[in-house]
Amino acid sequence: MTISAQTFASVLVFALVVHVVLLTCAYLIYVERKMAAYIQDRIGPNRVGFDFGLPILGFLKGCLGLGQSLADGLKFLLKEDYAPDRADKRLFTLAPVAIIIPALIGFAIIPWGGTATIPSFSILGLVHVTGGEVVLAGLNANIGIVYLLSVASLGVYGVTIAGYASNNKYSFIGGMRATAQMVSYEIPLGLSLLAILLVYGTLMPEEIIAHQRQHGWMVFAQPIAAVLFFIAILAEANRAPFDVAEAEQELVGGYHTEYSSMRFALFFLAEYAHMITSSAMFALLFLGGWEPLPFVSVFGGGAVHLGGGVAEVLLAVAVVGLKLAVLFGKAVTLVAFMMLIRWTIPRLRYDQIMMGAWQSVIPLALTVVVVTAAMVQWGRTDTLSLILANGAVFALMMVVMPLMPKYDPNRKIPLYGSRFNPMPGERVVTGPTVALAREDHPVRGSL
Repeated sequence: MTISAQTFASVLVFALVVHVVLLTCAYLIYVERKMAAYIQDRIGPNRVGFDFGLPILGFLKGCLGLGQSLADGLKFLLKEDYAPDRADKRLFTLAPVAIIIPALIGFAIIPWGGTATIPSFSILGLVHVTGGEVVLAGLNANIGIVYLLSVASLGVYGVTIAGYASNNKYSFIGGMRATAQMVSYEIPLGLSLLAILLVYGTLMPEEIIAHQRQHGWMVFAQPIAAVLFFIAILAEANRAPFDVAEAEQELVGGYHTEYSSMRFALFFLAEYAHMITSSAMFALLFLGGWEPLPFVSVFGGGAVHLGGGVAEVLLAVAVVGLKLAVLFGKAVTLVAFMMLIRWTIPRLRYDQIMMGAWQSVIPLALTVVVVTAAMVQWGRTDTLSLILANGAVFALMMVVMPLMPKYDPNRKIPLYGSRFNPMPGERVVTGPTVALAREDHPVRGSL
């Protein structure tokens, strides 16, 4: 059997990255628990190590609590897998699968290691690989970024199915909330992406990184689009302050209230996998991909050669590994920033989230797209011109927003005869009438 070098590289990269993502998800949960503990003046996980109760492994006891993720995984595996009697069993089982699969295939188009040249070789004399230049990604598709948008939009089905199939009113409300929220915030997500793709002029991730290598990171040229994109990916991943679909104070657990065991764990894995994928996407689009410094090309744009002598191969592998480490490091840093947001900003109300999308975020995203299209039409796509255009958009927003109609959900409803809406001729007195009660220093005033 003969396969192309790209097929071989895609299978290898996908198999490697999916395991890296799963392992990272496990320890991102540990990182979030420690970060929450530090913010709340606690310690967090610090007891479970890797000694497994064996004296010979006593030196691994504790280990800063790094064994907590393994213990949590074993707990989920060993817990009872419960399903409500009146739940739709097929859809109830399908929902975790429907949410984890898009989370684990979305990163396929991200070129983690750039491009490389692979010589022809055979594997055990059974599989012959035709050499050539390859993109070190799980999928080298000419649709590029459109693939990631399409896959990311599928995650809402898992949430909606889970809320419907559980036969629980809290789960159903959580699913409805998630559906409305994702539909709303996919609009600014696509618009902010369109604003930068107009500048890039391509959908291919490799060419997007090459553009930033020459002209600087897009976060400096399009800061408003970057902020809108980050807000949208927070909402798409149901992360705080947009986690109203699983608001514990209102909906018990939201769409996964009735789930337990590994089916419940899949929802958590999907959330963190979405965070990694969306953060890697943000790093690709706005932070120069695997280039560690803005306005400086460290790795260059050429393909590394994975053939020749041993020293040449080791050097090429080291370069690929450094590119992957830089891009993955940016993604993990952004995930840590999402965690910081969760534990410092309170959850928004559902009506605030929806009104914020339709009254603020979407109009601002539309304005950015129109201004960017005008700049592209005039041929002014250099960084300085785009920064000035973003400054003009921000100034316009500061002028227009105070003039927009205000929505006050906490307004007092007039109730005839109440103290806020008294009857004609009635004098409402709400304060105390006894002089001693009105005294700031009652003891001193009574002497």
